[in-house]
Order: sequence, then C-alpha cells, then structure tokens
Amino acid sequence: MKFVTFGTPAAPRLGALDAERGVLDLKKANRKLPGDMYALIEGGASAMKAVKATFAAARKKKGGPWTPLRRAKLLAPFPSPRKNVFCVGRNYKLHIEEGARARGVEPTFPKVPEFFSKPRTTVIGPEAGVLRHEKNTQNLDYEVELAIVIGKKVRDLPPEKAMSAVFGYTIVNDVTARDAQRAHGQWHKGKSFDTFCPMGPCVVTADEFGDPSGHRIALKVNGEIRQDSNTADLLFDVPAMVSWLCAGLTLEPGDIIATGTPSGVAMGMTPQKWLQVGDVIEAEVEGIGVLRNRVVKG
Repeated sequence: MKFVTFGTPAAPRLGALDAERGVLDLKKANRKLPGDMYALIEGGASAMKAVKATFAAARKKKGGPWTPLRRAKLLAPFPSPRKNVFCVGRNYKLHIEEGARARGVEPTFPKVPEFFSKPRTTVIGPEAGVLRHEKNTQNLDYEVELAIVIGKKVRDLPPEKAMSAVFGYTIVNDVTARDAQRAHGQWHKGKSFDTFCPMGPCVVTADEFGDPSGHRIALKVNGEIRQDSNTADLLFDVPAMVSWLCAGLTLEPGDIIATGTPSGVAMGMTPQKWLQVGDVIEAEVEGIGVLRNRVVKG
C-alpha cells in the first residue's frame, strides 16, 4: 500500500493512496484507524489489517471520504519527525568516483557505511519551497535518495534479519550546500540548512515495493535529467545499512534512513550547474513516485 500525510501542517491527516480515486482519509473512513504515520507503523500487523479492510471496502463504494490527488495538499510523510533523519554518504559507486574527480583525488570506497544526519527542521513536503539561502551558500546541490522507513524497535540486528525492521520506503532529496560542506570538513553543516530535506510524496510498504535493489532512481532539474541510475549500484544494500546503523544504536518505528545518491550531482558536472531560484527539482524512485520542489528566494 501507499500512504500519505495530507492537509495542513496544523491539522495533518493520514491517507491511503489509490491510483484512480485519490486519497482516502483513513480516520474519516473508520474512526478506529490510526491518525498519523507514526501511529500506523506502531500499530503493527493489527493496524495494517484494519486499514486494508477499510481501504478495500471504500474502493467498492460510491462517494466516501476521498480527495482527488490533484486537490490533495500532500505534506512530508512525517511532517515533524521525532528524530534527525539518518543518512548514508558515498554509497553509489559512480557517485564516489565523480566526487573524487571534483576534488582532484583518487576515489576510495568506504569499508563500512558513512553515517550522518539531517535535523528535523530540514524536512519539507512535496511542492514546498527549498530556500536558496543566498547568504550562506553559492553552491546549492541536489541528491535524489531512496529512504528506508523503520517499522519496529530494533538494535544489533544481523544483515540476514535486517529486512524484518523495514516498514517501507519514501524519497528524500538530500539538498546540500557544497561550499559549507567543504568549509566545515564534514557533511552535517552543509546538509542541515532549513528546508534541505524534501521528503515524500508517499510511503510505500515494503511488500508492495519489493526487492529494494533494482529500482530506477533519477532526478530532473527544469526537465533536464541530471541523475539517472539504479539502486543496484548501491555499495551497501538495505540490509547492510540497517544492520550497521542499529549496531549499538536503537532504531525506532518511523525512523528514516536516506541511503545515498547516485552520480549526476551538480558538483560532479563540467561546468557545475548549481541550483538557482526558480529551478524545479523532480526526484523520482521507481515504485514510489515523484517528489517535486522549487527553489525559492530566502
């Protein structure tokens, strides 16, 4: 299934997405159902069973609490995350090589995943504006990423059991101020400006998404394809990332892990095409959809 958060930031609603009818307001369809994404995930198998039954019944009826997708105001699936968003750096082989070329050094491949995080204040939803931050960066970049949504509380899971912790997947655009990243000598600051984590448009459950390896991942700027790859190019796959991250660190329902970006970022281009005010960014992962945002002044 595909789930969305929609409405207003002051009154977000949990919805289930249907390709033909749009968004079903789950709480209006059945007041006993969870009211937000965290409650849905924490509700486990019983909550999902009730949701599926309500969704199936609503699809058969005329009328009901449906909103056509074109009229639904989608928010980030987790409009106000409980934690920072976990992220993995340098996790696509060709991206590692383009980054090394841009810095004029030989590429080196990590032996373990390289983790950092983005504060919850970076998170925005589909169609929301990415601030240009003219005072703080001249090198604004994009990074389309498949993001894992954790489904249960876990710690110290081996890779062979790690997929049991995955509820589903969404899309993250790991927007980055490259000059701030270089100046501070690490990833956190340059990736942590307000609005630098567009997320959405939905969460797709793990069973519907299938094997996370082998999905096309792409990004356009103003209609021009900049990134076009496949999750098969991941250096560390989903089970490995979950296992490494939860070693000695408790992951909880609703935690998000952005898994790295493929080649094609502005930093690796000649000339480098940094994002500017007015640019429209469309981040896409096969099986999830398109996350669209515009760069705005600020």
